[in-house]
Amino acid sequence: MRKIDLACIVEDDPMHLFITKKYMELSGFVEKILVCKNGKEAYDTLKAMFLNSEKLPQIIFLDLNMPIWDGWQFLDEFTKIPIEQKVIIYILTSSNSEEDIKRAEQYSLKSNYLIKPINQGQLKSVLEELVNN
Repeated sequence: MRKIDLACIVEDDPMHLFITKKYMELSGFVEKILVCKNGKEAYDTLKAMFLNSEKLPQIIFLDLNMPIWDGWQFLDEFTKIPIEQKVIIYILTSSNSEEDIKRAEQYSLKSNYLIKPINQGQLKSVLEELVNN
């Protein structure tokens, strides 16, 4: 079975982080999971990986409402990095605001918008689709 080498979760809420990480582990589709607690930490970590020519995560699950840098600040800066590798970003947030959904569609890296809480089946199908494409 093919697997995702590296996935990243950017989430400040310990409960949502625990659930998302556990569902990823149970899916069997992910080798390694990188966890960041806010957008700034994620940006700094991923930019350092890029500068060191390390392989970036194939998929990022990004919360929007976080301290320090929110998901929007992360997206604004991350999209400026000249990445050639395909990175899919799933916005994973409790916001079902039409304004947020429309704003998310403006980012070229964005693949989907999922409303929390997600269930195991939703996450598994997202990961399975990535593995099979």
